Amino acid sequence: MEMFKTLGKAFKIPDIRNKMIFTLLMLAVFRLGSNIPVPGIDRAYIQQAIAGKGLFEMFDLFSGGSFSKFTIFALSITPYITASIILNLLTIAIPKLEQLSREGTEGRKKIAQYTRYLTVILAFLQAIGMSVGLFRSALINTDFFSVAVIVLMLSAGTAFLMWLGEQVNEYGLGNGISLIIFAGIIGRAPVAIRGAFTQLKAGEISAIAIILFCVFALAVIIGVILVQQGQRRIPVQYAKRVVGRKMYGGQNTHIPIKVNQAGVIPVIFSISLLQFPLTITYFLDQQSGFTQFVTKWLSPAGNPGIWVYGVFNVILIIFFTFFYTAITLNPVEVAENMKHNGGSVPGIRPGRDTVMYLNKVMTRVTFVGAIFLAIIATLPTLIQQFTALQIGFGGTSLLIVVGVALDTMKQIESQMVMRNYKGFL
Repeated sequence: MEMFKTLGKAFKIPDIRNKMIFTLLMLAVFRLGSNIPVPGIDRAYIQQAIAGKGLFEMFDLFSGGSFSKFTIFALSITPYITASIILNLLTIAIPKLEQLSREGTEGRKKIAQYTRYLTVILAFLQAIGMSVGLFRSALINTDFFSVAVIVLMLSAGTAFLMWLGEQVNEYGLGNGISLIIFAGIIGRAPVAIRGAFTQLKAGEISAIAIILFCVFALAVIIGVILVQQGQRRIPVQYAKRVVGRKMYGGQNTHIPIKVNQAGVIPVIFSISLLQFPLTITYFLDQQSGFTQFVTKWLSPAGNPGIWVYGVFNVILIIFFTFFYTAITLNPVEVAENMKHNGGSVPGIRPGRDTVMYLNKVMTRVTFVGAIFLAIIATLPTLIQQFTALQIGFGGTSLLIVVGVALDTMKQIESQMVMRNYKGFL
C-alpha cells in the first residue's frame, strides 16, 4: 500500500507526472510495434519451428513474443545487450577503451556511441542470419528485394528500440533498455494466466496446484527483493588534509558490495551455453546419434538429462557470477583509489592488505549471490518438469522484472526525497 501512496504523491508533482506519462507512452509504442508483422513471412511456420526450443524461447522472452510473431521488433533489444557486454569486456583488454571509461561523462558518451554502432552492425548480421539462414523456409518470396526489405525492417526495429530506450533515459523515468525488456516480459503474463486457466478447465491441473504455485512464486519474489537489495557495506575513513586554505577529508563513508553484483548476466550466459547443443539438434536428423545423445543427457526434458542439465547450470552460473563480478568490481583499483584519496578501511593497512581484505569480503558475498542465482534459475525448470503446470515462469524473467521495478522505484523516490516526501523502500 505504501508503494501506491508514493506513486500517487509522485503523480501529483507536474515534472514527475510528465516523466511517468512519457515513459508509459514510449512503452505503449513498443507494445504497439510488437504487433506489426514483417511482410513476406509465413508466421505459422516460425511459431511451429521455435515452439519449446531452447534459445528461441529466451529470445521470445526478451522480445515480449515479437520473435515468435516475427514482427518489426523480432530482434528486440538483444543486439544492444550483446554490444554492451562485448564493450564491457573489451574495456579490460583494450587500453584506449579503459582510458575512455575513466574520463567521466565525455568518455562514457564516446563508449555509448561505439555501443550504438556495434548494435546496428550486430542487428544487421542477425537479421541476415534469420532471413537467409535460420528461417529461409518461412520466406514467401526469396528474391533479393524481398529479403532486403525483411533485413532492413528487422535492423531498423532494433535501432528504433535503442533510440526509444535512450529517450526514456533522457526524458522519462528508469533505465529505458531495462524497461523495454520489462514491458515485454509483463506483456506475456496475460497469455500465461489464460493458459493456466485453460489447463484448469480441462482438468490437467488442480486448483490446489495453482494456489501452491502462487504461494511459491510470492516467496521467490520476496527472496529476489531481499537479495537484490542486500549489500555488505565496508566502512572507509578519509584522513583530513589541507590544500591551500581549504580542508578536505575527515568524513566516514562506505563501499557497498551488492550480494547480486552480477545481476541476471550469469543466468543468461549459462542458458546460452547449455542451450547451444540443443539448438544445433533442431537442424539435424532427429534419429542421429548426436541428437539422441544431447536429448537424453543434456536436455531438461531428458532422463537423466534434467539432472545433468541442472548440475551444469548451477556450476556455470556460479562461475559466471564470480567472473562478471570480478570484471565490474576490481579490488586492486578500488584499493588504489582509496589510497590515492587518503582513505582506508579501519584496522586494515592501505595497499596490499586492503586488496586482500576486499577480495575476501567480495568472495564471500559473491558466493551467496551465486548460490541464490543458481537456485532461482534451476527451481522453475524442475517444477515445470515434474508438474503439469506450464506457466511462463522463470528465474531470469523474475530477476529482470523485480530488479527493474526496484530500480525504477528508487529513481522515483530519489526525486521525491528532493521534495521532502517519504518513500516506501
